Amino acid sequence: MAARMLVVGGQSRNVGKTALVVDLLRSFPEVDWLAVKITQYGHGVCAVDGAACDCAPKEHAVALEEEADPAGRSDTSRFLAAGARRALWLRSRQGELAEALPLLRRELEPAENGATLHAVVESNSLLGFVKPQLYLVALDPAVTDFKESARRFLDRADAFVLRRPPAGEWAAVGKRLVGEKPVFVQQPGERLPEELEELVRRKFFGTAVIAHEGGRRRVSS
Repeated sequence: MAARMLVVGGQSRNVGKTALVVDLLRSFPEVDWLAVKITQYGHGVCAVDGAACDCAPKEHAVALEEEADPAGRSDTSRFLAAGARRALWLRSRQGELAEALPLLRRELEPAENGATLHAVVESNSLLGFVKPQLYLVALDPAVTDFKESARRFLDRADAFVLRRPPAGEWAAVGKRLVGEKPVFVQQPGERLPEELEELVRRKFFGTAVIAHEGGRRRVSS
């Protein structure tokens, strides 16, 4: 996969992973982002919200769909509304994400003009197959559930984004979880912390320079 990849994970459902992707897209409007949401399904339960649904591909074990409606209510629609150039939804059975990777790899191939592709992917399990340039993990001290996929790759996080200030017992537990990694607090509705923006610029874009081309800023290596 030749693209530069920023992966956003989270400890569980409803801890603001999608919201964090949306805030990242809005914070870097000069970038032609490819935004991807990865969902694993199984046992008749939706991996998005835990409810019974029919989001599983009917004919194949994996499916990749491109979002076309920036005004809808789906997560990928929110990605487009936030400024992504393209938004994709990749689905696979639980434990079979490897079968879906060829579909993703094709989307991440270099552009014909040689420009670097910048992708932001919402997933924990993808860490089992790729080494992204940056991995951010959303945590909520008020949520007790913790996905095994999130716990497995916790030590690979470059930084943690807390959805509320830690308090009480979690303050001690959280310190063991995050270790010495950078921690940022961003509550719902707040903009991305400036220090987190700076970390993304430094660790994800590296020495990239923002140049003006035809009135629009574009990131180039």
